[in-house]
Amino acid sequence: MTWRRGDQDLAVLAIVPARGGSKGVPRKNMKTVGGVSLVGRAAHLAVSLDWIGHTIISTDDAEIRGEAVCHGAAAPFVRPPELSGDEASSEDVWRHAWLAAEDHYAMRFDISLLLEPTSPLRIEADLVATVETLTEGGHASAATVCRSAAHFTPHKALTIDDGGRIGFHMHNGAAFSRRQAIPGEVYHRNGLCYGARRDTIVERAEIIGEDCAAVVIDRPIVNIDDAFELELAEWLLARQERLGTAQIATPYAVSS
Repeated sequence: MTWRRGDQDLAVLAIVPARGGSKGVPRKNMKTVGGVSLVGRAAHLAVSLDWIGHTIISTDDAEIRGEAVCHGAAAPFVRPPELSGDEASSEDVWRHAWLAAEDHYAMRFDISLLLEPTSPLRIEADLVATVETLTEGGHASAATVCRSAAHFTPHKALTIDDGGRIGFHMHNGAAFSRRQAIPGEVYHRNGLCYGARRDTIVERAEIIGEDCAAVVIDRPIVNIDDAFELELAEWLLARQERLGTAQIATPYAVSS
């Protein structure tokens, strides 16, 4: 089971990162959307795709580990404590899991996908677009992103000082009172899918570097950080299932 590019077969590893600790929503990765846990959703989709050779869970939590295994993921290791706290970087977590998987399976993976459970609205097309962008474009990495609404851009962001007074985040923020004045488009990561080549993560521990290609997702997406977003995810999932994947907007790559 590999990704075919021309006459080359690329070994693909999917990693679901899901630590047990969560301050905003306790036990967040075990919360359910559409009757399925967040970690279960991420694992199930990856396991269902025959071009993904192996899907593993990276966690420090026994319950999450068991949940991922129930949905088909492998759990060849327990994430070490130094990579399980708030200060641990995604790059270090990914690198550790990649090398541990290669040791466990006694093989080398050409590319890997990182699937954050907190973005439960991912579909197969998101993963395919990420790998196609990564491999066909010859990029070091790729990441799914969404356009940021104008009122969430740095140009319109505000600050509040110790006296309760509003200020502008940008020194010239007053110039952007009109949405039309904001230059160009602003994007944000949505966590649906990150893809990278082996040397990008293993050798450089870098996700968004100088050669990270954008895969723009042009449909409503939620990345869960609080309880309300869990409710919103339920509504969006029902809408997505009602419309069907053939009718929702598909992702596309942006090359620079």
